[in-house]
Amino acid sequence: MSNVRAAHLTRRGILAAGGALGLGAALAACGDDDAKSGSSDKETTAAKSGPWTFKDDRGTTVKLDKAPANIVAFVGVAAALYDYGISVKGVFGPTKTKAGKADVQAGDMDISKLTILGNEWGQFNVEKYAALAPDVLITTLFDAAGTLWYVPEESKDKIAKLAPSVGISAYDRQLTVPLQRVWALAESLGADMTASKVTDAKKRFEEASSRLRAAAKAHPDITVMAGSAAQDLFYVSGSSLSVDLEYFKALGVNFVEPSASVLKASGGWYESLSWENVDKYKADIIMMDDRSATIQPADITQATWKKLPAVKAGQVIARSPEPIFSYDKCVAMVENLAKAIETAKKVS
Repeated sequence: MSNVRAAHLTRRGILAAGGALGLGAALAACGDDDAKSGSSDKETTAAKSGPWTFKDDRGTTVKLDKAPANIVAFVGVAAALYDYGISVKGVFGPTKTKAGKADVQAGDMDISKLTILGNEWGQFNVEKYAALAPDVLITTLFDAAGTLWYVPEESKDKIAKLAPSVGISAYDRQLTVPLQRVWALAESLGADMTASKVTDAKKRFEEASSRLRAAAKAHPDITVMAGSAAQDLFYVSGSSLSVDLEYFKALGVNFVEPSASVLKASGGWYESLSWENVDKYKADIIMMDDRSATIQPADITQATWKKLPAVKAGQVIARSPEPIFSYDKCVAMVENLAKAIETAKKVS
């Protein structure tokens, strides 16, 4: 196995089970998360004309003579900005499925109008990137070191010379923190954050969060497991590190939790199980990774999977370990979990 392939499996595995890919509402926002976000009103300058600055979650401040027009972004970030009315010129990361359709991480974007610099891990066409004359590159961060997500290690120096970068952290914080950070980023880029579409989405997210909190309180005995399927392994996520699971746990959701000693092998993200041992944990609801790189529940053929009580009861729902960080896109994931808990039968 090549080093590139090994890296792909390692990083995808991290997201697969831990959330990545394993908080505006005051419902669960904590002081620690606000500190981690590295944001303040003074750090961004909305600038439709004139100088533009933005301090990212690495503590790096990007300064330009004017707001960037030629934006290149990781597909999920691009999709979130699109929801706020900000378009990008190029994207990288899972954008198009093998069938030629928009990947789940592309959100509502018309991918036919985008320059795709790379669709898989390790792909990034530097020549195409340079041809776009980028003003800024924007992506997420999934580690404490601030590594730019989906920017290949072997070409990162060449990429860095072409334009400054902005990193939005999705590591070890609750969901509302990156939501707030992308909101601030979109506002700095000139988005109208008072538009009814935007404010309505934020309100719906807060209402969904209240519903989930109430559901978890009313059904404390309902257990939830976050999983992801690969051909040879099943990943069970820990509730720490992943933005969605940290938020849901703060709202009271009762997660199945691998031990800290077991999680240590993956840097704290997940436990790897053989399909023979997929029944190690008992859960009433299973949340399954919805990304295209993973096997979806309908396509899992292992008999051990089909025998799981939650599977037999039809209590399997989708999970987005790499959320699109707009309030509009995060509403459904909160509502779906709330509904699942409200209606679940105790089967574990």
